[in-house]
Amino acid sequence: MLTGIEEVDWASLGHAYGPADDVPGMLRGLAASDPSERELALDGMYGAVHHQGDVYDSTLACIPFLLELVADPGVQDRGGIVELLTSIGGIDLSGEDELDELDADDEEFIPAANYAMAAAAVAAGADVFLGLVGDPDPEVRLAAPCALASLHPDPARVLTLLRERLTVERDTEVRLALVEAVGRIARRHESLRDETVDWLGWLTRAAQAPGLRLAALAQVARCAPTEVPDDVVERVTRLLDEVRTAPPEPDTRPGGSAGQVRELFEERSTGRPTPWTDELMRTLHTALDDRVEERTALILAQLRSPDRCQRLDAIWLCGGLIRVWRGRYEEVVRLVGEQLADPEPRLRDAATSFLEGLFELTGPATDALAARLARRPDRPERPEWAERLEGPPGGPDGRARALLALARSGDARAVPPLARALVEPDVRRDLLYAVPTLGPAAAPLAPLLRRRLARVDLDDRLYEHASPLLFALASVRGVQAVPEVLRVLRGAPPNRRDWVQEAALTALAAFGPAARAVIPDARELLESEAAAVSAQAALTLWSVEGDREAVLPTLAGWLGPDATAPDRCAAARAIGVIGPAAARSAPALLPGLDCRDLWVRVRSAVALWRVSGDAEAALPVLLDAWEENRHARVDIAECLAEMGPAAGESARWMIRAELDRRRRHNVRESGYSSHDVHEDEKLLTFCRAALDRMDR
Repeated sequence: MLTGIEEVDWASLGHAYGPADDVPGMLRGLAASDPSERELALDGMYGAVHHQGDVYDSTLACIPFLLELVADPGVQDRGGIVELLTSIGGIDLSGEDELDELDADDEEFIPAANYAMAAAAVAAGADVFLGLVGDPDPEVRLAAPCALASLHPDPARVLTLLRERLTVERDTEVRLALVEAVGRIARRHESLRDETVDWLGWLTRAAQAPGLRLAALAQVARCAPTEVPDDVVERVTRLLDEVRTAPPEPDTRPGGSAGQVRELFEERSTGRPTPWTDELMRTLHTALDDRVEERTALILAQLRSPDRCQRLDAIWLCGGLIRVWRGRYEEVVRLVGEQLADPEPRLRDAATSFLEGLFELTGPATDALAARLARRPDRPERPEWAERLEGPPGGPDGRARALLALARSGDARAVPPLARALVEPDVRRDLLYAVPTLGPAAAPLAPLLRRRLARVDLDDRLYEHASPLLFALASVRGVQAVPEVLRVLRGAPPNRRDWVQEAALTALAAFGPAARAVIPDARELLESEAAAVSAQAALTLWSVEGDREAVLPTLAGWLGPDATAPDRCAAARAIGVIGPAAARSAPALLPGLDCRDLWVRVRSAVALWRVSGDAEAALPVLLDAWEENRHARVDIAECLAEMGPAAGESARWMIRAELDRRRRHNVRESGYSSHDVHEDEKLLTFCRAALDRMDR
């Protein structure tokens, strides 16, 4: 076994963490008799040799040995090795996304040729996978179909084999993998698509297990969306109900050690008789894509199911739907809120996790959130908010997350538990950043915020500890905290001093004339070398004194051609806040309209409109920036709402087009922010306000 492994100069090859001289040990570990050693070796291969999907020269050198291990029936856990080979050889270099990721300027650039060579090398040995579809080990049979569909050079032969194998395979998850692989072939090979879609369509109607019919329906949706039946919601709901009521199948999978990824999967699957329904529904939702009404109906049906697992799946699917697509989700949110009363901790935690990212859309679930905070299952007489509310977001019962969701919704019932949180030794920062959404109802928090700020140490972690408190104090106009805020402003250490000063000045500006004690400090900081501090000092002086002559020359100085883009943005924003009183600064803003930096152009145009009402000069800049950078649209829409009829027909058309879009403006293909939905809803609010003013 592993013939010739010693003949490879592994030390001259590399992987993610340097020389690859440790790779022979990993390869031998994959064939070890000890299951823990095998799993450790597999984790090492993913962690170093195939780190984050990369293909190094050592990865290429491993392929013949991995194929040899897969072909040896004496090697245990070969299913994991098949999956590793599928990943190594399965990158599609014809896709633009993959090519874009291969950045030649990256310090750890991996030549695209490596991926092509890996695909060719695995394909050349892919006949080994043909014999694995009938392997005694169900984990091997589970991995083989995807490998064949992705890597084998003869897809017609593979298609025939997979369909034949389905007639004799008895393991449910393997059968589902066979159907998924058939669908993969249809998507990859157009010449086989019609034949395959017809077969999948037949399978959806055949006398087969409900899970298999559901899998076939999901693949039809992915391969041929136009072939999805009109009654897809009813069909899927019926199939899910059949899955729920079917007798449980015996677990024939072997036990053993588990790597990190597999442990996470197994933790999520614990107690689930049919964990594969989650993946099938994800596949179906991915295929339905922008068919929001049907996807919403499917989620509603699952949320009403008596099966907790189906309701849990539905909550996770909610996130993928609402983060990407605009729509009417009131009933979805209400039903998710109902899960907060369920005794199952995973269901409650999933519900609170979902709701905390909805902000203004949380309304239909606020009663459920308030009820969740008002009770404790083990001690009903003691309000739940009376317990410590800090701690990890994924705590055992998610009280802090429920409070965050309620506060972000703007519901005043969040104030009492927030008050209790503020006297605890630690408090979550995002709870403090949620205070502004509570509006005037949050005023009683001001004394507590003040006392907490007074206890903050003036050390290197001052910004981390003080900035959320300053932010919250500014929102509640906690003028009684002027001495405490001045203490922070004057005691800022060198570490992040500019940030601390800017945050403190922002809070003092919100206090207005009541913060007159800051005048000497603000005058001094007006001369700061940091534009953000200088500009905020100017705004603070303007807020406290109302003396434009004292601040406008300094702000104009930051608009010069030698200033950096962030400096010019800070100054333009401040001038815009001052508004018409800064009208004489309009000429200093004009050069910013032609700046190469988009944000300088946007900030300058917005400020120009606010100080002079010059829509003719500002509007073309804003309309161009709207198309150039979608992340500028919230600020631009806010300005257009201020302009009203002055924005003209071009802006009206652009706003209507935005309101007609179903996809959220800030959707990212990889990753997301907890504020994404909120930012898009803000955009829609400004757009509606702009259109309303234009139509008056």
